[in-house]
Parts: sequence; C-alpha cells; structure tokens
Amino acid sequence: MTETHVSAFDLVVIGSGPAGRRAAVQAAKLGKTVLVVERGGRVGGVSVHTGTIPSKTLRETVLNLSGWRERGFYGSAYRVKHDIVAADLIRRLRITLDHEVDVLEHQFARNGVETIRGAARFVDPRHVEVTHENGEVSRIGAERFIIAVGTRPYRPAHIDFDGVRVVDSDEILELAAIPRQLAVIGASVIGVEYASIFSALDVKVTVLEPGDGLLPFVDRELADEFVHDLRDRGVSIRFGCKVARAWADERHAVVETADGRRLAFDMVLFAAGRVGATDTLGLDACGLEADSRGRIAVDPSTFRTAAPHIHAAGDVIGFPSLASTSMEQGRIAACHAFDAPAQAPPEFFPYGIYSVPEISTVGMTEEEARKRGIPYECGVARFRETSRGHIMGIASGFMKLIFSAETRRLLGAHIVGEGATELIHIGQAVVNLEGTLDYFVENTFNYPTLAEAYKIAALDAWNRMPKAQPSVERIAAALARGRRAAG
Repeated sequence: MTETHVSAFDLVVIGSGPAGRRAAVQAAKLGKTVLVVERGGRVGGVSVHTGTIPSKTLRETVLNLSGWRERGFYGSAYRVKHDIVAADLIRRLRITLDHEVDVLEHQFARNGVETIRGAARFVDPRHVEVTHENGEVSRIGAERFIIAVGTRPYRPAHIDFDGVRVVDSDEILELAAIPRQLAVIGASVIGVEYASIFSALDVKVTVLEPGDGLLPFVDRELADEFVHDLRDRGVSIRFGCKVARAWADERHAVVETADGRRLAFDMVLFAAGRVGATDTLGLDACGLEADSRGRIAVDPSTFRTAAPHIHAAGDVIGFPSLASTSMEQGRIAACHAFDAPAQAPPEFFPYGIYSVPEISTVGMTEEEARKRGIPYECGVARFRETSRGHIMGIASGFMKLIFSAETRRLLGAHIVGEGATELIHIGQAVVNLEGTLDYFVENTFNYPTLAEAYKIAALDAWNRMPKAQPSVERIAAALARGRRAAG
C-alpha cells in the first residue's frame, strides 16, 4: 500500500447521490474548491445505480413491454411483447444509467467539481484517507465535510442471501431470469414497488408483512384502494406474517414463517428496511457516531452534525429518505457550511411511490386532520369517471382532497392511479401557497385531462360544505375578472 498526499479543499463531499451532488454543485457556485469522493465504480450513488433511477426504469420498461396501460381496452391477456425475458429489462436499464452518469459527470465538470474514486475514512476531524481500487491511499484535508453516503439494504442474519434465489433490493436488478413465483418480504415502499412491478409481468407475487397494513404514512383510504387493486390482480398479501428464516435449496427459495409453515418460491426478495452506509467511515475519529441503523443525527434546519464543521444529508440522516428531499438537504447543508443564506423548503413536500399503480401524497392525511382536531371535509374524484380516464382505459384510481371546513384551505392531496406522481404537484403548490377550495372550483383545467379530477374532487367537497354568502371582496374580484374578459 502506497500513500499519496492531495492538497486540501474547502469542502469534501463523501458520496455522489442526490444529496452529495447538489451539495457539491452548490458549494462550487459559492466559489469554493470541492472534491467529491465516490466509492462506487461511477458517480451517482445508490440513487442512480441501485435505487431511484433503476427501479423507475424497470417499472417503465415493464409497463411498455407488457402493454399494461392498454389492458383496460384489450383485456388482461394483452401484451406488446409476448416473451419478455430478463435481458429485455436489463438492456434499457443500462442505457438509462449510462445517460444519468454522463449528465452528472458533465454537471460536475461544468461547475469545476473534482471527483475521486475510493472508500473514504476519517483519520482525524480534518482529514480523510481514500483507499483506491489499486490499493493506493490518498490523504485529503478539508475545511468542511458533508457526509452523503446514503444507505444499503438491511440484511438480517435469519435471511440466507445467495444473490440468485434469495436477494436484496440491489441484487434483484441483476436477475438472470424472470421468476414465475416471487415472495416479497416486507411491505415497505421498495417492497410494494417491486411486488406491483413483477405482478404487471404476470408473475405470481406473495407479499409477507409482519404488520397489520402497508405504508402507514399514506392516507388509509388510498392504502386500502391499493391493496384491493393488488389483490384483484392476483397478488397474495399476508399481513401479520413474520418470517423466521429464508434460504435457497437446489430448486427453490424457501420461506419459513414464525408459525412453522414452509413456502416455496422461485425467488425471494427481502425488502424490509435499509441501513446507513456509515460503518466504514471511521466516525469515531471525527467525534461522531451513528445509531443502530447507521444513521447520523443532525440539526434539522442546518443539517449540521455534532461536529460543527461536518454536515450530513440525504438518506443517511433518515426520514423521509427521498431523492427529492435529499437534493434540497444537500443544497441547504452546503449553504450553512459556508454561512451563505439558505431558504428552507416549504413545510409540505410530495411523497411519490412508483408502484403499479402509482401513489403520491402531500400535506395532511384524513387521519392526521382528525388527530389534530381540525374540522375538515373530503372530496373524491375517480379517474374512470373522467373523460380522459375513459379515453385511456383506466379502470381504477382516484384523487382525494382534504379541505378545512372553516377556512376552506387545502390541507392535503392524495392520489392513487395513473400519473399520480406528476399530478400531485398541483396539490403541492396549492397546499404550500395556502390556497383554498375556490381555486379549483373557479379555475379552468384543460379538458380532457386527469388533472380535471382536482375540480371534480373540489366540487364533491363543496357540495358537503356549509354554503357561506360570498364576501364583498369576492364579488368585486369576480366583477373585475368579468370586465377584463370583456375587454
């Protein structure tokens, strides 16, 4: 092992995922010298190589090749490609990942951000050693550090992973053949995404979840609709099912439940959680420590750790562990690291689950509004009842809007169905701008569109609300709009 010395930087970012890349570019725009250390073969982190981008690419490929979106018209047996093999899925995946890496490398080069490949480890509060693939070690000093190493799949001892029949959510992206029967252990976001994606390929999927429901942060009405949709497609969901062990034999993947039953499948995907990739960082050398799941505690407004010159952002700090929020955390962390002004993002952010169908939510759920004692009213619009939904052959999915009964403000928007992760941004804007039911009732939406569901859901809520007389201000505003329209 040889050691080389590298000059110091204003900022060293460990990890090049969404948080790391945004932090690095933001610091560079502040005129700072920045180095990004990435232990993977290419920049992009978990998001690009095993997480966000691959799973969404896999989803889109499956929907396209299977003809899923056209089955509402042509029947459940309809397929664009009849013999779909694993190579079909992997081919598009590699094209997409290459493009993402090229874009990121260009972004770093354009902003003068340097990158280095290797595993970083703190040796003291101001220096890290980076071990490269060839065994060489670089010692790097910095004024500030941002830890953005992300997470890796949780791999408990009672699951005997072999990388072929019993896999985690990273290994499933390397599948050599599409299984006929798949067990998914854990109804997490990752679990339900992969369960629904493989179900769209007509794989027989069984979800084993120890809890009594899935996605506890999602409005219960949406979660129930999603479960109903999965079961209607033949997905078996077993709540209250604890797994004692899983292993692969010569022909099958075997799951043994806590009550002694043994179930055989072609493949088992364990998707019950992730842990922060912090165990090799040498955190003790810089005065930090991670919790039992590898997460680092930070100040939620500045993302500063217990060491004032070190910040952390992204999945490594825990909830909400979204690529979108991680980017904003990285930006804010970089600004605070160099005492630059940083406006915090609005209170409510959208949560997108790229299952089949999609789920997306922003703001309060009905359960949260009830718990806070807020008088509210709900409005619902089912996609199959819209003209665009009928044109697209959509048979399921709906939008649910929650309004304050007193102020008429939109408190939350919740969508399950086609295009949910795109549609949610209208609700996000209205929630964060403190808009009311009247925005949806009084404005014109393109027709026919799925977005028209906002007006339908708002009118549904309006029909149940007490009808107050319009104020003088509202009458005057309406008259003014009429005069402008008349020229």
